[in-house]
Amino acid sequence: MLKVIGSVRSRAFRVLWMLEEIGMPYDHIVAGPRSPEALEVNPSGKVPVMVEDGTVITDSTAILTYLADKTGKLTFPAGTLERAKQDALTHFLLDEFDAALWMAARHTFVLPEEMRLPEIKTSLRWEFERSQSKLAERLHDGPFLMGDTMTIADIIATHCGNWAQNAKFPVTAPAFIDYLDRMRARPAFVKTRGD
Repeated sequence: MLKVIGSVRSRAFRVLWMLEEIGMPYDHIVAGPRSPEALEVNPSGKVPVMVEDGTVITDSTAILTYLADKTGKLTFPAGTLERAKQDALTHFLLDEFDAALWMAARHTFVLPEEMRLPEIKTSLRWEFERSQSKLAERLHDGPFLMGDTMTIADIIATHCGNWAQNAKFPVTAPAFIDYLDRMRARPAFVKTRGD
């Protein structure tokens, strides 16, 4: 059985939610970054970490992609145009959403205090809101980002939407707000969150 190390308050939420969506059994080790449990398998101490058959996989998107390809769920098949569109969307989310949120977090509590630049958050919020409007334009074709099919891009987008709201980033596009409400209502999401 595979093991996931990380907290639901981290990007490990993405992995745990996917595992619930696809119905794959797993062991969850609740641990934070640089915890003994994380450092034991990942020298950087970053979470999430997934261990399967003694092999360590790091980075939430790499884990999601592996699980999707392994099970054929929450993804389009590799080598298809749909998969190329899915991958492009995933990279857009990582570049435009996740990167802005992570940079803001770094300048809030990750970096040493003397290295933090609080004023950078103004431009990051602006970028996030601008990118959110671009993403909202995609939501007219179906309940999910790829139309009628839920993919790993939906997991990343929803996680980033939640992260943004917790970090007081503007979540203003009505289509994106409706989308987040639909995704948060999914039973697997609710179970992962622990409601």
